[in-house]
Amino acid sequence: MAKNSFNKVKAGDLELKEKVVAINRVTKTTKGGRTFSFSALVVVGNENGVVGHGLGKAKEVQEAITKGIDDAKKNLIKIPVHHGTIPHDQLAKEGAAKVLIKPAAHGTGVIAGGSMRAVLESAGITDVLAKSLGSANPHNVVKATFKALGLLREPLQIAKTRSISLKKVFNG
Repeated sequence: MAKNSFNKVKAGDLELKEKVVAINRVTKTTKGGRTFSFSALVVVGNENGVVGHGLGKAKEVQEAITKGIDDAKKNLIKIPVHHGTIPHDQLAKEGAAKVLIKPAAHGTGVIAGGSMRAVLESAGITDVLAKSLGSANPHNVVKATFKALGLLREPLQIAKTRSISLKKVFNG
């Protein structure tokens, strides 16, 4: 995520909540036997428009989770959340994973699958329709969701770009 120019945020004084999305155990066979290693995909967010994800690898699960949390705090982005939903539809792709997110009416809830749900809830989105298309690999689904959230734009920002006032848009 560091390569993209999304709305980056510093972890500083934010009250972040962590969610472990996936834990993977890998085995390396050596002359002395099998060596286990773990990787943890973690999502952190303040449930108010700031969210980040990270990957941690270590010989023990808890250490991998801790490293993942530290990595996630380095990759925080700010997303526009309006009345618990997103401002517009967005489609994004990462590897073979495609993600479609749509705004929903108040009271709908988070209609999304596993790893997407963790990202959207951590971001503070309470009403959204989301569909994961293509690959179900949690790493790519999380990255695609972040890409989609990073591409969201505020209505005010679009109005300034087009040199129109929001009153004209809403009043006809």
